[in-house]
Amino acid sequence: MARGTIRYWAAAKEASGVAEEPFEAGTLAELLEDVTRGRAELARVAGRSSFLVDGHPVGRRAHDTVVLADGVTVEVLPPFAGG
Repeated sequence: MARGTIRYWAAAKEASGVAEEPFEAGTLAELLEDVTRGRAELARVAGRSSFLVDGHPVGRRAHDTVVLADGVTVEVLPPFAGG
């Protein structure tokens, strides 16, 4: 399990109620499952969002294949205009 920080931007920040929070997860899929549990609006926003892992775009890679390293920063970037 990696420990890191997840940062929320724009609508994701509003839906989560915080700008960032610590996490423990092995993959991006596990992280998203954990942070959206019981947070329906955040789950909806995250489903439309792009992600950066230590500044690198995840793109279309399956989230369960994105392995997280200790100390990583994951950023949740919802569509900023019209999405």
